[in-house]
Amino acid sequence: MPTKSEFESALKDALRAGDETRKRTLRMILSGVKLAEVERRGPLDEAGLLAVLQKEAKTRSEAIADAEKAGRADLVAAAQAELVLLESYLPRPLSAEELEALARKAIADAGAASPGDMGRVMKQLMPQIQGRADGKAASDLVRRLLA
Repeated sequence: MPTKSEFESALKDALRAGDETRKRTLRMILSGVKLAEVERRGPLDEAGLLAVLQKEAKTRSEAIADAEKAGRADLVAAAQAELVLLESYLPRPLSAEELEALARKAIADAGAASPGDMGRVMKQLMPQIQGRADGKAASDLVRRLLA
């Protein structure tokens, strides 16, 4: 997982190389990091940096969908290029099978038997999947497994 200083160094390299997409994306990442640091009143840890990257990736995904609806191929291409760069900094996402295995293990560890135990299961599961799987997808999967 890169640090803020590594992003700053990558930005300097992109500036020297004249790579517009990398410059724009790295500036956007650093802006998000700075905003999060101001809100938090201190430097971000790895989890905070990961949250910023995920938020920016989600924003780019939504921008792609909106641009496709509007028929703006130029904006779609730009947002996709930014998303590819963002995803290169994110950890590898869990596959559906890996997520299900972790969910089943969390259910067993929590001793859950009914949907009423979902809170205990999610409390145990979320730290394991943080940054690698969508919380809503995990919640839906646990709900289905407990039903």
